Amino acid sequence: MGRWEPGGSSRLREAALELFLEQGFDETTAGEIAQRVGLSERTFFRHFGDKKEVLFGGSEEFQREMIAAVADAPEGPSPLGVVASGLAKAARFFPDEARDYSRKRWRILGENPALQERELLKMAAIASGIGAVLRDRGVPEPAATLAAESGITVFRLAFERWLAPDEHRPLAEIERAMFVELGAVVAGS
Repeated sequence: MGRWEPGGSSRLREAALELFLEQGFDETTAGEIAQRVGLSERTFFRHFGDKKEVLFGGSEEFQREMIAAVADAPEGPSPLGVVASGLAKAARFFPDEARDYSRKRWRILGENPALQERELLKMAAIASGIGAVLRDRGVPEPAATLAAESGITVFRLAFERWLAPDEHRPLAEIERAMFVELGAVVAGS
């Protein structure tokens, strides 16, 4: 078995997704993933700390990017407008080429409550970070938390729509439409 094959991480990630979809996350071992691509289990652990890291590797970078995008957003007419501007910038984290991988990942998460919990914790951390950014900009409570949590809800709904088989729009465009819809809901209350 090859020790440091080129593209090892991406090959292991793709093999893991295939196996998770075929036999389930809990039923798949690191050894099976490595074997699928002709590598050793030790090599798997050189690339990933555990199986969850295959699905959540890069989460910290994603969280930082999302929060930084809101922090770097220009001042807007409202806290929610600042969040919308930041999330539109952060949508570049999900280019069209990532859609297939994201669909597979989302399906795997949907079949495993422990993975869903981890995803929810990740999104809660992002909402908390965005809320802190808004408070640092002088937005009082509860407006800062309402804007942050609403923004994350819009992101999640837009992301789920982006994953739909019949959807072809970029994530940022879907987010914009969702923010318009949220505005209509709030205005109608």
